[in-house]
Amino acid sequence: MARTARTRLDRAALELLAHGDIVGAFGAQHARRDVESVARVAARSPLVLTEVAVIELYGGAGKGSVTAYFEGSTSAAVAQAAEVFALFTGMHLCLSNSTLHAETIGDAGVGTGFLELVVDELDLVPRPHLTATATVAGVAIGVRLTVDEAAGAQVGPGQAAPGTLLNEFHMAHLARGDQAIAMGPEFAEYTGVRATRLPTGGLLLVDRVLEFDGARGKMDSATYVTEYDSPADSWYYADTANGSMPHFVYMETSLQAALLMGYYAGPTLSQPGTTLSLRNLGGTATVSRRVDLRDKTISQTSRLLSTTLLPGSSLQTFDYTLSVDGEPFYTGETMFGYFDDRALANQTGLDAGKDAPSWLERHRDATVRTIDVAARRDDPNAPLCSRRDLALIDRIEVVDGGGDYAAGYLHSLREIDATDWYFARHFYLDPVIPGSLGVESVIHAVQEWMLDAGFADTLTDPVFGIPADLPFSWRYRGQFLPTDSTVRLEAHIKEVRRDEHGVTVLVDGSLWKPGLRIYELTDLAVELREREVSQ
Repeated sequence: MARTARTRLDRAALELLAHGDIVGAFGAQHARRDVESVARVAARSPLVLTEVAVIELYGGAGKGSVTAYFEGSTSAAVAQAAEVFALFTGMHLCLSNSTLHAETIGDAGVGTGFLELVVDELDLVPRPHLTATATVAGVAIGVRLTVDEAAGAQVGPGQAAPGTLLNEFHMAHLARGDQAIAMGPEFAEYTGVRATRLPTGGLLLVDRVLEFDGARGKMDSATYVTEYDSPADSWYYADTANGSMPHFVYMETSLQAALLMGYYAGPTLSQPGTTLSLRNLGGTATVSRRVDLRDKTISQTSRLLSTTLLPGSSLQTFDYTLSVDGEPFYTGETMFGYFDDRALANQTGLDAGKDAPSWLERHRDATVRTIDVAARRDDPNAPLCSRRDLALIDRIEVVDGGGDYAAGYLHSLREIDATDWYFARHFYLDPVIPGSLGVESVIHAVQEWMLDAGFADTLTDPVFGIPADLPFSWRYRGQFLPTDSTVRLEAHIKEVRRDEHGVTVLVDGSLWKPGLRIYELTDLAVELREREVSQ
């Protein structure tokens, strides 16, 4: 929840933490408006840490680590190391006036030395907490730390941090925790069952709701302001072939912020006892200027434009504007639907349930060549390549001069694995592939085709990005489930635009689940330009 460049603490910095001066130790990002900070290190025992040699946010097994020296009680040293890490991550910023409580299991029986603490679990549900294992003189000591609200304090909307309606704590609960905490007591019936939720883990891309001028039950209009922090060490920057934020994050953060307060207004409350699942149905969005969003806080102003309540379903429309440093960079409009089980089971795709063969199936005599994406990805030095969690396609079938516009045609088929990482994160108890990742997979196919076509060969430092001032539209009429066998996509090269800075390619595309075309993409654009121009 907070970032700092400080990865080492001397005794003076530790003394600051012991006196509750977290900003003095870690910097200004460890303060929040309307959050009263009283948490501190060593509140229940003398300070025994003498130095923290290193704190690593992703150390150990990936969830964090601390190496520290101490003089005094071993168990106190381990507890204080856990407290240092909790404050380092900003966990206390979830709950105003919160305190830290650490309990240890075991003791090394030494009075001086160093410890290595590895975080095993780090979570905000049901309350901010971490568990870790410290090693001191070869002895393992367990520790569990919780961030506790003040006695008698409420933690629901507008209460956990007065002045902020919802923060990261509420987002985590909406994703997979107590919906009464996230949205208010009216939503208690949705806890622990399939219901409307935000994604979780690395796909949760909205942090806070700062302003909301609507009211529960008032669903014809509302305006609200949300924020999302995009740290430079976010997983998607490491995994994308883009020079900055990948396209799917633009889509996800804006759509999650839009749906959030539409849901808060209460459309599902009009149908008590009915299981309703949320699905995006489509929209149009435009990047208005290129901007590097690493280490930026994205502010979004969204408007709920309308709500239509129907038996077994509800529809909501929104528009939104994303800004950074006070300047807009992305605008859009979208529609969401809430559907009961019967409506979800009766989806007929984009073609009224009729078979809609791909262009390649309709042109079986076309000459096809293959781009082996997986083989290129296996080369760690291959440039401009999406990797790891964004390895969304393995091979592309290309028909040069094919497609609806006779400018080139791309086709890809990928098997679905029920253990694919995104199912556990989108959504809790209602797993589907994010529509934005379907869009991203088409982008990757176009990127690989552009490289194969040699468009990068004349560029000194090429970088992929999203071009400005080109509206992109999408329609979804179904979802990919863990039980579906394949994802099929196609892209029709529509236009190739060249200028002195690089190349922009526009495509139309579709995606199929077995037997049903469910996504349609119009004017999806990918650019390949010199880095200094596009960033």
